[in-house]
Amino acid sequence: MRHLLATTLGFIVFASLSAPIFAADPGAVPAAIVNMLGMKFVLVPAGEFVMGSDESPDILSKVYPQYERRRVEELRDEAPAHRVRITQPFYLGQFEVSVGQFRKFLEVSGYIPEPVEDGTGAYGYNTDYDAAKSASGDAFEGRDPKYSWRNAGFVQGDDHPVLNVTWNDAVAMAKWLSEKEGVKYRLPTEAEWEYACRAGTRTRYASGDDAESLLTIANIFDADAKAYWARWAEFTLSGHDNFAFTAPVGSFAPNAWGFYDMHGNVWEWVSDWYADDYYARSPVDDPQGPDDGIVRVRRGGSWHTWSLYARSSYRNWISPNSRYALVGIRLVRELPAR
Repeated sequence: MRHLLATTLGFIVFASLSAPIFAADPGAVPAAIVNMLGMKFVLVPAGEFVMGSDESPDILSKVYPQYERRRVEELRDEAPAHRVRITQPFYLGQFEVSVGQFRKFLEVSGYIPEPVEDGTGAYGYNTDYDAAKSASGDAFEGRDPKYSWRNAGFVQGDDHPVLNVTWNDAVAMAKWLSEKEGVKYRLPTEAEWEYACRAGTRTRYASGDDAESLLTIANIFDADAKAYWARWAEFTLSGHDNFAFTAPVGSFAPNAWGFYDMHGNVWEWVSDWYADDYYARSPVDDPQGPDDGIVRVRRGGSWHTWSLYARSSYRNWISPNSRYALVGIRLVRELPAR
């Protein structure tokens, strides 16, 4: 089930302009482009979809019997399911931003990531950490200056997704690319993200309703994790994806629209502020999220995420200055005005 990347992510090509991959005719919008950091973007068409979920706690309790009732009761912010219209096509990163791409951004721009700049560091995995002192019961510790995008406590190659980046770091990368290339880069909205993740589906995952189907498309909390997190064994999938921590981006099959790792590997920042009642008042056309808030939304789950929380409709949120060994970046590149 493994899919090798079409290009070597460790090889970064610099150019003054982004290069189109292919187009049906000279006047057409390219279906895919590669930017100056070697990031590949795939065109997402305008269209409509049903966002969110109306599955009741009773239904979810039957589907996910190992979860306490309170966990499924907490998912009411996914309702009501509602029609959303994405009125403009956009380019979305085919892969999550890799360690190598983020490193090149830092080298060329001179930007200092927030966990380094503020001196407090980030979070990392430490097998010697006293899990009894951790609120999560996991072997994660921080904030600590020894942890950053360079070090999450486990091996990360240049082709792995960058971790321990804040929302502000992601926005800074988008802003720098916008200035250098003369087109707008940004984080996706929550609606754009779910639209691309679903890729035309209405099932719990892009791969279907069965959580075990995630093993074909996602690096998720599975049998390979049991050796590290025995206390959470009941929440692991029964199959193996061969990764207990992060996987190189694009290691699994893409969804129907050609996007990799929309489920699992790392949580992905989106642009929206979070409000638990937003879906009840969200506009149909191009919802942007609440006007203000305290926490930002992240989507998609990570290598450490249980299947209930990796569903296409699941919403999670954290402070924009959070930095964690589970959170990364996927960017939008807007089409130039025509």
